[in-house]
Amino acid sequence: MIDSGDVGDGQRRVVELGRAEALRLLASVPMGRVVYTRDALPAIRPVNHLVDEHGLIVVRTRLNSALTGLASHTSAVVVTYGADEIDPVRRVGWSVSVTGMARTVSDPRRIESYERRLRPWVEGMMDAVITIDPDIVTGIRLLERQPESTTR
Repeated sequence: MIDSGDVGDGQRRVVELGRAEALRLLASVPMGRVVYTRDALPAIRPVNHLVDEHGLIVVRTRLNSALTGLASHTSAVVVTYGADEIDPVRRVGWSVSVTGMARTVSDPRRIESYERRLRPWVEGMMDAVITIDPDIVTGIRLLERQPESTTR
């Protein structure tokens, strides 16, 4: 972790996370946001996810969704996926962003495995599985600054 110094009121500091720690934190929460391009503009959608044993971020969606229409098993699309856990009162926590290629999963065995492990939170048919390969992984942790001890 790299300390990036003070933020805001000087009561907190920002520490940059390494790749492994960022992916571990991402895997520890059930939902995040996928950012993609729709009609040449940025679009963002909250989704639940899992991080599989290969480090891929997995989301389920509808076959007729804008994201599924962009990503296929033969051609991938660049997306960013983000998640965080920040205490709004204490103003501490972490935030992780992953940028990589999103592809629709076509292997029936993988689809079945992901469908068993990842249940959608919303009503309706979620008949597509998309994986995001984490090429660029960044993250920060917001920490309370420890009071300096005085020695006499």
